[in-house]
Amino acid sequence: MGGPELFEQERKFSLEDLLFRNRIPVTIFLVGVVLVGAGIIVSRQITSPDPVVVLESSTGGQEDSSEVVVEVAGEVVSPGVYKLSSGARIEDLLVAAGGLSAGANRDWVDKNLNRAAKITDGSKIYIPGIDEQSTGKSANSVARVQTISSPRGSGLVDVNTASKSELEELPGIGPVYAQSVIEHRPYSTVEDLLTSGALRKSTFDKVKDLVAVY
Repeated sequence: MGGPELFEQERKFSLEDLLFRNRIPVTIFLVGVVLVGAGIIVSRQITSPDPVVVLESSTGGQEDSSEVVVEVAGEVVSPGVYKLSSGARIEDLLVAAGGLSAGANRDWVDKNLNRAAKITDGSKIYIPGIDEQSTGKSANSVARVQTISSPRGSGLVDVNTASKSELEELPGIGPVYAQSVIEHRPYSTVEDLLTSGALRKSTFDKVKDLVAVY
């Protein structure tokens, strides 16, 4: 066997002998490399941000609470039932109905209708005509803002539009309290009678279920 071939064979045996004698450290090294590589992959998966999923919430259940339905009748351009946003005022309803008609009793509207009052869901607003005043009917009793489906029931006295004599018909309300109620107008809720100082609590408790704000 020639010199180069013998040298190559001896080198091969030396390498195999070296690997055999150091097989444990080499095995540990290889296992360590594999573990380090696996750790890097797992770490990247853990630190990668999860995809953000945006779910659009349904507004169907909120629609009822964000709208009010009210009827306007009498002397307006377009009487009917209207759906307005929650918190709408009587003025908004009149605008939606095209405004007052030519036959509307504007004098009564200016004196008795609180255009800034909030609309109650299920209520009805009636605008009287000039002829209704002339026939001897009471504008306050005919054209007062009325409720058809009020949480407090029907036949309630509207503290925003009632006359002094109508207020005095309520229990515990005399001329002084009636005048106080009128002077503290307008009211957004019945409770405003108490918080505004128009009535004392003892008197308010007597009338709170007999009045309404439309």
